[in-house]
Amino acid sequence: MTIITFNQLLKNAQKNTDELFPWDVEEILEAKEALFILDIREPYEYRNMWIKDSLNVARGVLESACEWGYDETVPELVRARDKKILVVCRSGNRSLLAAQTMKQMGFQHVHSLKTGLKGWNEYDLPLFNDKGEVDLETAEAYHIPKVNDDQLGP
Repeated sequence: MTIITFNQLLKNAQKNTDELFPWDVEEILEAKEALFILDIREPYEYRNMWIKDSLNVARGVLESACEWGYDETVPELVRARDKKILVVCRSGNRSLLAAQTMKQMGFQHVHSLKTGLKGWNEYDLPLFNDKGEVDLETAEAYHIPKVNDDQLGP
């Protein structure tokens, strides 16, 4: 078995998965086109901020959430198989892999948000939480990677 790195997984996924930049999504939303926004971050991440009208299904249960008959089944998601779907995460990496998986599972029009919510915020598009719209500075600080020294490797 050939072992590959995370970056190689992402490069392979890019070959088979459509990605949209935040400005592409802005155009779709401004044109009032139907777009199902699926946020695959962990629930604790989602609670901090999200794109308006997005649905949160954590990446860890995505496959079973996409199918009938499981504890994790999300009927709204299963019924979205033929809809235009935008998968989002913090940076665009997890969403790329999730979109590839969904495509393999038969979802017809699935896209990943290139640059993720970090790029969404940098393009000055709104993010929300329970208190309303999140200010740009708060969102920017939240999206700064927090890699510890021991996570950098040898």
